[in-house]
Amino acid sequence: MNGRLNVPFPANEPVLSYAPGSYEKKALKARILEMRSKEADIPLHIGGREIRTGKKGDCRPPHDHASLLGHYHKGGPKEIRDAVDAALKARREWAATPWHVRASIFLKAAELLAGDWRWTLNAATLLCQSKNVHQAEIDSACEIIDFYRFNPYFMQKIYEEQPLSSRGVWNYLEYRPLEGFVFAVTPFNFTSIAANLPTAPVLMGNTVVWKPASSTVYTAHTLMQLWKAAGLPDGVINMVTGSAAEISQTVLGHPQLAGVHFTGSTSVFQELWATVGTGIRNYRTYPRLVGETGGKDFIVAHASADFDALAAALVRGAFEYQGQKCSAASRAYVPDSMWKKLKARLGDELETVRMGPPEDFRNFVNAVIDRPAFETIRGYIEHGRKAKSETKLVFGGKCDDSKGYFIEPTIFEAKDPQARLMREEVFGPVLTIYVYPEKRYDQALQLCDRTSSYALTGAVFATDRRAIQRAFEALTHAAGNFYINDKPTGAVVGQQPFGGARASGTNDKAGAMTNLLRWTSPRAVKETFDPAKDYRYPFLAES
Repeated sequence: MNGRLNVPFPANEPVLSYAPGSYEKKALKARILEMRSKEADIPLHIGGREIRTGKKGDCRPPHDHASLLGHYHKGGPKEIRDAVDAALKARREWAATPWHVRASIFLKAAELLAGDWRWTLNAATLLCQSKNVHQAEIDSACEIIDFYRFNPYFMQKIYEEQPLSSRGVWNYLEYRPLEGFVFAVTPFNFTSIAANLPTAPVLMGNTVVWKPASSTVYTAHTLMQLWKAAGLPDGVINMVTGSAAEISQTVLGHPQLAGVHFTGSTSVFQELWATVGTGIRNYRTYPRLVGETGGKDFIVAHASADFDALAAALVRGAFEYQGQKCSAASRAYVPDSMWKKLKARLGDELETVRMGPPEDFRNFVNAVIDRPAFETIRGYIEHGRKAKSETKLVFGGKCDDSKGYFIEPTIFEAKDPQARLMREEVFGPVLTIYVYPEKRYDQALQLCDRTSSYALTGAVFATDRRAIQRAFEALTHAAGNFYINDKPTGAVVGQQPFGGARASGTNDKAGAMTNLLRWTSPRAVKETFDPAKDYRYPFLAES
């Protein structure tokens, strides 16, 4: 290609409203019914082949666990080894593929998803992950489209970053893909994470073995179909399912593991890191470990906070998608001067919140993902009820798994700022609020910084600019994504690059150039046009 190409300048995809009578509402409702009417038979995807082992798992809607969306086939050690071999086999040709060709595949995927594929992937996310229509739209449509438009643009900007050259010399950087394959591990809660973690390394020329969450294989299969429709070659992404222990043992033990792109729990990422560290002498190269894990995300309110904005942020930040966001508001610090009024407002607001299946677009809260999650969250709620010296139930707390895994939005007041519900990640619709003396705002900021081991997202609400600045400084390392007068959720690609540090991950910022750089191994090249022809330097001569 003799030409300097420019990726189209990206813009964020508009969020559709799904208002009554709208075209998008009719289209999505029709696609939901269509997908509900047939059971999917989901294979492993290895080297472009669909592998069906006969060892099956169920795909069921969390809000209607008696229903069946389909089955998926589970792989064993052989299939996992085959997936690694397929990724390594595809590696050389994919790495040699011109960058603009790689970019064009994902730019096409974005356009497909902005069209008829939008209804398919939104319906899959709504059914498989029990997301209401708005949460599905901002996740499985808009955010994926944004990743596939912004990442190629970021890739171009990376390639344009070149060193200086002196006279007679031309210096340049070649941004090579990593030497080996990348292992991508994705969670249940965001289809956009499942769409980005395998494809960010792929865009930079790597090949991938991908393990999606077992509870969302239905959605993962839909992504594989989208990538194929966009022109992704066989073997570049290989999807495996089955025992997490078997998959990790085989993949992490392979000498050509070049990187891991992970989103999930802190404990699993720490185990993964330890496994790689233990086997470090066995690898051909040092694997890149990129992870975004848990959060105990906060909202700190100052006495000058806009009351209405704070109340709305607490409800949305804590209870959208049932609190199953890494960024969900899970703890809050509120001054005593506004607590009585705020408690009444939150109660009034939550009384209006409808809970039920996401097919009914009027429902704000839907089901949590599966029975283990349901039992874990219920356990935290029961602890909050019983630990009377630590916490007091303020609202909600009811759990019902008779038809789906439904848990009411639940609020506790913390009597002890070090209560378990103020420290540990619940990953469900549970918000714990500590009420501090209004004049002890700075101490509340210190509590916020020191109480949790996580540092993913957080927010401060204040109209007093000095109070905002004090929070900005006191909470410097408490959140990788920090919000001023906004809820701590809803990061947008290209606007708020996402990631945190401490126990929340490596802070490599999905939705920015920094993440893509992790999937390159730059080679510096120096070309000299008139090289020296004698080893002697002038200083060697006698005066």
